[in-house]
Order: sequence, then structure tokens, then C-alpha cells
Amino acid sequence: MRPISVLFTNNALRQRAGSEIYVRDVAMALQRRGHRPMAFSLVLGPVADELRAATIPVVDDVTRIGERPDVIHGHHHIETLIAALAFPDTPIVNFCHGWVPWEEMPLVHPAVRRYVAVDEVCVDRLVREEGIAPERIELLLNFVDLDRFRSRPPLPEQPKRALVLSNAATADGYARVIAEACQSSGIVLDIVGVASGNVSDAPETLLAGYDLVFAKGRTVLEALAVGCATVLADRAGAGPLVTPENYERLRRRNFGIRELQHAHDVAWYRQQIAQYRSSAAAEVSRRVRDEAGMPPAIDRLIAIYEAAMAAPSGPGDGAEAAARHLSRIAGQLKEAYGIRARLEETSADLALARSELDAAAQRARALESSVRVLEQQLRAREHELSEMRDEEQALRGQIAAVQSVATLRIRDAVLKVPIVGPAMHAGARRLAQLIRS
Repeated sequence: MRPISVLFTNNALRQRAGSEIYVRDVAMALQRRGHRPMAFSLVLGPVADELRAATIPVVDDVTRIGERPDVIHGHHHIETLIAALAFPDTPIVNFCHGWVPWEEMPLVHPAVRRYVAVDEVCVDRLVREEGIAPERIELLLNFVDLDRFRSRPPLPEQPKRALVLSNAATADGYARVIAEACQSSGIVLDIVGVASGNVSDAPETLLAGYDLVFAKGRTVLEALAVGCATVLADRAGAGPLVTPENYERLRRRNFGIRELQHAHDVAWYRQQIAQYRSSAAAEVSRRVRDEAGMPPAIDRLIAIYEAAMAAPSGPGDGAEAAARHLSRIAGQLKEAYGIRARLEETSADLALARSELDAAAQRARALESSVRVLEQQLRAREHELSEMRDEEQALRGQIAAVQSVATLRIRDAVLKVPIVGPAMHAGARRLAQLIRS
């Protein structure tokens, strides 16, 4: 089989999550098999750097691509449409990775030969909301790189360490409810992800240190492959503990939004934790490693590429299809632009308010400094006053002592005067007798 040139499109190649990691893993797997992947996104970052480090070309402008790709692996309708306009004769395999995101809207265009859904929920979106014929859709369930996500040692009989692994989790968000449930069960909980500010570039190593994981989507599959017991959870809601009985259903739904229907409730999470069984987790892990490895998925993907390359172009004109799609999304783009303008105005108002608040804070700090100086001066004056009072008391004592000495001297002098002195002594004796009687 000759090497296939595959152009991946994606909304962003920045954050290590979701479809970015899917593009990275599939592109590298194809390259190892001798194929020629390349990637296009309008937003580049660390994932783009990883691809380039693996010598996979990455561009943010499709006009810089000097040769026509054999097939376009299209994620996200805007980038896929740009690639379709740049390479009008190239067949497209259009992927849908999610029920909610606007970016996952399918591109209806004659260049699209096949649609691929990663779970049955995405199939419903394509068929029941977007009008895509079921026979044009392939169901390709998510997979895991078993060479990276290796099995951990057997789980303990009771979980001791738990992990919330999500880019949406924060300590004061839904993870707070999980933390309360874990604490009541004697389990230590950590949170890892972008929103928490605690990011891991090596989840395959991280997961091996935990017994119980709270996650959604492909992350659940990776945690199960490692051997962790796993409960579905994300900002959208809570789901069940993955067990041998529900594994097949949950995997076909990509451990995602259709199963995240419970409120974030401590009692719910306690119930899931109470169902923890190390033997059950081991059985699920064995199934994942038997059924969800990367090589069979890549085989299937290449077969889909080949079928798309061999299929005739769809009905209709490409330019008209592009015009219809742009007309469909123009209102939302304009609304987003309006929101951006209002956000910029709000940001400017917020910056002004912060400036005024900073100025008020500076004035408050200056007043506090003045108050502290006045308090110091007041304490100094109080100390001086206390010292003056002590001095006054000492002076009064000295005056009294002096006065006492002077009075004694006068009395002794008077008593020595002839006639007066004896008279005073006699008067004093009579007064004492009267007092006693």
C-alpha cells in the first residue's frame, strides 16, 4: 500500500485535551506506519509543537501547503471548510466528536465522502439533527494507546487515593462535592487539569498512582486501561461507576454527556464509591486492553480513508455548498463578534473600575498610614502624660514631707515657749480625758 498524505484540520492545536490529543496520537501513529500526515489549525500551541517535534508539518495557513493531500481528516466545520476551499478535489472524512460543541457541526459539502462519529450520541446528532443519511456514517469508537497507558499493580481492596482528571475541574466547583464524598470514605483526593492550575503532561504516569478516578470521555478509557476504578464526572453532571455490567453501554456512548445526567450530589458519589470492587475494575481493564487498543482503530481509519478516496464526489456544487454553510453560520459568527465587542467594552469598564478601586485602595492605605502615625503620636502623648502624673505624685509627696517637717518644727518651738507650752500640754490632757469619758 502506498503512503497516504493526510491533512488533519482542528479548531486548535494548543491545549492537551480532546480532539487535539486525538489528532496528535493518530497523526503520529500514521507516521509510524509510513504515511504522511500534516495538520492545519488557526490556533497553534504546545500540541502543534509536539507534532513538529515529531517532524509532522503544521500550518496555520493552508495556502502554504505546496501539494494536494490525498484525503482531509476534518475536525470542526470552519477549518474543514477552509481546507475544502483550498483543495476542492480532495475527498474529506468529516468527524464528529461531540453532542454539544458548535464546532462539531458537520460540513455538508460534495467533497465530504464519509462522516465518522466517535459514539452513538454523535451518530444521533448527525442523523437526527443534521439530516445525514445513516449509510454515510461510520461509528469509530475511541481508543487508547496501550503502549503509553500501561497496567498498574492490582488495586487495593479499599481505595485510598482518588483523582479528578478534567480541564474543567476546580477545588470550588463540582470537584468540591466529590472531595466531600471522598473525605467521608477516608479517601485522599487530588485535582489535575487546566482550570485547577495543576496540569500534567504525562497522564499515563499520573494515573498509575491512583485507585479511583473521576473523569469523562477518552480520559475514562485511559484510566480504565491503566486499571483504575473510574466514575463518570464532569462539569455537565455526574455518572456511574464503570462496571463489567455497564461497560459496553458506556463505551458506545464514549463515557460522556448522555451518561452525565445526575446532579453533583454527595450521596450519589458516595453510592458510586461504595460499589468499588478491585476485581470488577480489573475485569473492565482487561476488556479495555483487549478491545480498545490503537492498532485496530488505525486499521479501520485507514480503510475509511481508502473508501473515501475511492468514492465519487457527492451531489451538488462545492461553491454553493460553501455559500450555504457560510450563510448558516454567519449569524452565529456575527453574534459572537458582537459578544466580543461587548466583552471588550466590559473589559474596558472593568479595567477603569479596577483603576478607580486601586486609587481608592491607595487612598485607604495612605489614610491607614496616617492613622497609624496618629496612633503612635497618641501613645507617645499618653506615655508623656503618665510620666508627668508620676512626677506630679512625687512632687506632692515631697511637698507633704517638707510641710510635715516644717509643722513639727513649729510645734516644738511653741511648746518651748514659757507659759504657752505648759498651757498647751494641760489643754491636751484635758481633751484626752474628755474623749475617754
